[in-house]
Amino acid sequence: MMEFFSPIIFVVILGVLALASLFCFIFYKKSVRDRSILKEIFEGSTSARLVTDIRDKTVFFNIAFEDLCEKEEKPSLSAIKRLLLQNQSDDAVKDRLNALIDNARRGHEDILEVQTSSDNGEIRWYRLSAQPVAGWLGTVHWRLDNVTERLTVETVVRDEREKLVDFTDHAPVGFYAMNEEGRFTFVNATFARWLGNDIDSLLNDGFLHSYLVNPPTDANAYDLKKEGGARQIVELQIKGPAGRVFRASINQSVVIESENKVRVRGVVHDLTSQQEMRQALKDSEDRFRRFFEEAPLGIAILDRNLEVVDSNAKLSMLLNGTVDEIEGRGFMSFVPEKDQGQVQKLFDDIQGKDSITDLINIELLVSGSDDLVAVQIYASALTGDHIAIRVFDRTEQKTLEAQVTQSQKMQAVGQLAGGIAHDFNNLLTAMIGFCDLLLLRHKAGDPSFNDIMQIKQNSNRAANLVRQLLAFSRQQQLKPKILDVAETLIELSHLIRRLIGMQIDLDIIHGADLFDVKVDEGQLEQVLVNLAVNARDAMDGKGELTVETENTVTKKLKKVMNDVMPAGEWVAIHVKDTGSGIDEETLDHIFEPFFTTKKIGEGTGLGLATVYGIIRQTGGYINVESHIDKGTCFTVFLPRHVLKDGEKEVEVVKDNENKETTEDLTGVATILLVEDEDAVRMFSARALSNKGYQVLEADCGESALEVVAQHGGEIDIIVTDVIMPEIDGPTMAKKVLEEYPDMPIIFVSGYTEDRFEDELGDKSHFLPKPFSLQQLAAKVKDVLKSA
Repeated sequence: MMEFFSPIIFVVILGVLALASLFCFIFYKKSVRDRSILKEIFEGSTSARLVTDIRDKTVFFNIAFEDLCEKEEKPSLSAIKRLLLQNQSDDAVKDRLNALIDNARRGHEDILEVQTSSDNGEIRWYRLSAQPVAGWLGTVHWRLDNVTERLTVETVVRDEREKLVDFTDHAPVGFYAMNEEGRFTFVNATFARWLGNDIDSLLNDGFLHSYLVNPPTDANAYDLKKEGGARQIVELQIKGPAGRVFRASINQSVVIESENKVRVRGVVHDLTSQQEMRQALKDSEDRFRRFFEEAPLGIAILDRNLEVVDSNAKLSMLLNGTVDEIEGRGFMSFVPEKDQGQVQKLFDDIQGKDSITDLINIELLVSGSDDLVAVQIYASALTGDHIAIRVFDRTEQKTLEAQVTQSQKMQAVGQLAGGIAHDFNNLLTAMIGFCDLLLLRHKAGDPSFNDIMQIKQNSNRAANLVRQLLAFSRQQQLKPKILDVAETLIELSHLIRRLIGMQIDLDIIHGADLFDVKVDEGQLEQVLVNLAVNARDAMDGKGELTVETENTVTKKLKKVMNDVMPAGEWVAIHVKDTGSGIDEETLDHIFEPFFTTKKIGEGTGLGLATVYGIIRQTGGYINVESHIDKGTCFTVFLPRHVLKDGEKEVEVVKDNENKETTEDLTGVATILLVEDEDAVRMFSARALSNKGYQVLEADCGESALEVVAQHGGEIDIIVTDVIMPEIDGPTMAKKVLEEYPDMPIIFVSGYTEDRFEDELGDKSHFLPKPFSLQQLAAKVKDVLKSA
């Protein structure tokens, strides 16, 4: 049996030996391959590498490490020590190197940068890193890098940065930066010196507004003027050291970044020493040119042929081009032909001079188009027949000037219209009142009844015209309440359809979830009717009229016509027609009073002026977009009304002065009637006397005070006009209330109630002119009941 199995066992043993040999061969090949890969990695590294064992004996090194060693020295840890400690006099370096070696032997990674010097004085920097090899106790992988070039570059960059800071601190102008809180985040030494403070204090506790003599009110903490803006150029007074105040010109740019973060940069010129600053600026212009690349003004250098040889990014932005497109071109190519003589004279005058000439205001052509941009140009001569120009963007300034001019014109006409309306209201009050008195004696069927009614009806028509004048001058009586614009449009749509006719298609598109607004419903309806009628006339009775509503949110200032609409939430009402459109010249005057393109007798020119007045008094804005033969779109922006605590969604108008009543209006009381207009006083006295009241009359505030002094205890109520010579109604009422604090007072006026609402107390009431006999009597009785 043993003899039978012996050959089999032998064969098995041979098989096992063969497999073992195969496995050993495969492992050997893999080990050789791994060592080859490792060697290629080490040899391919630009760093000098060395591996030592627990006895600091060299296990492996690459060619780069061998090159660091001298020929007579073998690659070892000692070679690293010799290299790093060569000509080293600092014992601290030796201690740090020995500590790194000890840490590496204990299995801790460490890094050390050492400065060395060769025998010839050449300075070098080496970076030594020690990395223990995991799983091999005491075995360390050493890596040595020559970092001289990198550290040299970093040193140069740091030195240049320090030079730039030094240049900035010694500049003849002030520089600052702020955040959205108006706190300084950067100031140069020049500006800090002008403010009489040190840089650290300004950066810790400095706010620009605290150094302004007259900081803007109701403005952002970083703004230099109330209306703000991305570019702000102002002259103002600044508080200096020891109570000194100096006038300065500030050119400030505001950049709004994400999450409402604000970055503000400004350049400050001390105008009290402008000549010295100009000279200093000329001497240092070339040195600071790069710094001014981010300045909020355009800068360019022109050669003797007036070609642009250098420019900054701001000038490219102004001219809507790139730096490459601007440079190399003749500057005159940006100047309109009509202004070239003026600009050429400017350049001729400064040739050979050292000072900056007076500025000139011109318009430059935008690159690649016929558009113009308004600018101010400063120019000065440089060495080598070169000219430096500084270009200030006047677009915003020019817009503001146009707005101020338009505002002044509209204000003057508004004051005139308001004054006329006030006087006319007195006449209408008398006319309507005496008609009411006549109607008491001439009932329906009397031959004079129709004549009297004609007078009263025409007086009421005149009263509507007065309301238009007051709407334009923003002085009409408003009864604002919270409205849903969609519901108002639904109720008004039937009237609009009748007004525009059957041949015009009316399409009303309601926005979803419209914001609430707080407006006078009647005035809003008047606005929409006026716009609809205006659209009907523009379409000659045929076309399409679309009224669309939507919510809109503005996150920054928006220019609408000659106004600037602030950021906020609005309900926008678009009234679009398919009419003939409006040309640009007409658009400039479209909201001016008495301006009309209609024929004589077809319009008063107050329609759109009234619309504008109503919308602006409501706190809204109106914009117009039009294209010839393509139609016009009027957009009304009404501010969103947010309900306050305790406020109801729908408010009830508290007064119903315009509602006729048939209730008993008689009464028994003593009334002091104060009115400087004789006709109005006569009518009112007779009207109240007919109702049973005892009336004491006064034609001015002084006379009223005399009557109160004689009959003070007998007087139950005072009815007084607001606008009177010498002592006006509110002033007179204040003096009466000092002695009789419970005295009820009714103010009557043709102006809106909110013009003197601060003068009205709890015992004061308001009745607008013109009023009828019944309205006056009803108001008096209501006030006496509530007293």
